[in-house]
Amino acid sequence: MHFIDTHAHVYAEELTSDLNVVIKNAISVGVDKILMPAIDSTTLDAMLKVEAQFPAHCIAMMGLHPCYVKENYKEELKLVEDWIGKRKFIAIGEIGFDFYWDKTFVKEQQFVFEIQMQWALDLQLPIAIHTRNAMGETIEAVKPFAKKGLRGVFHCFSGSKESADQIIGMGFHLGLGGVLTYKNAGVAEAVKEIPMEYLVLETDAPYLAPVPYRGKTNQPAYMLEVAKKLAEIKSMPLHEIAAITTSNAEKLFGLSNL
Repeated sequence: MHFIDTHAHVYAEELTSDLNVVIKNAISVGVDKILMPAIDSTTLDAMLKVEAQFPAHCIAMMGLHPCYVKENYKEELKLVEDWIGKRKFIAIGEIGFDFYWDKTFVKEQQFVFEIQMQWALDLQLPIAIHTRNAMGETIEAVKPFAKKGLRGVFHCFSGSKESADQIIGMGFHLGLGGVLTYKNAGVAEAVKEIPMEYLVLETDAPYLAPVPYRGKTNQPAYMLEVAKKLAEIKSMPLHEIAAITTSNAEKLFGLSNL
C-alpha cells in the first residue's frame, strides 16, 4: 500500500531533531510522499532544507499562512511572489482565513488570500486552504476562483455535512487528518456520504495526532490511523482507501508530472 500525506510540517522544530527516523517511520507504513505547506519567511529555509535532504519524499508548497498576515504582509507576499517566479512548487499553500486567534488583520487576510488564489490560477496550481472559525467566509471567498477553474483542498477538514457538500460542489477536496478519529468532532458523520473521489489524507504533523496518539507529537506515519478510520467509516478495505486517496492526491497535485 502507498499513501500520500498531503499536509505535514515535517520541517517544524518538534520533528527536525529526529527527522531521519520520522521519514523512515513514514516509509515503513507506506507513506512515501509528504507534501509540505509553507507558513512564512521564518520557516522557509527549514522547509527547503528538508526538501533538499529528502527529495524523493518531501515536496514543498509556497504561500503565506493567514495566522502570519501581520503588519509586514506586503514583504511576506513579495517573498512568496519571488519564489513562485523562480522555481516550481507543488501548490500554493497554506493560505486562507483564521479568525480564531486574532481578527486584527481580517481585511489583510482577505487581500492576501485572494491574491494568492489568483497566482495559483495563473500558474495552474492547486491550493491548500487553512480555515479556522471562518468556514462560511472561506467558501464564499473561494467560489469565484473555483468558477474560473481553481482547485485544491480544504486542509484539516472539521466542518459540517453542509460545508462538505458546498466544498465538493466547487470541485474541491477535503483533507482528512487526525480530527477524523476524535469521537466528538463530528467529521466522521460529515464525510460518510461524501464520494471517495473528493477525499485525501493528511496529518498536519506535528499537530493534531490521531487516536491512539492524541496529545503526542504527530508524524506522517500516524496517518495510517486516519486511513484505518476512513476504511471503517466507508466500510471499505484499507488497501482500497490507500489506492483511491493516493490517486486523488496524485491527480490534484500533479505528482505524476514530477
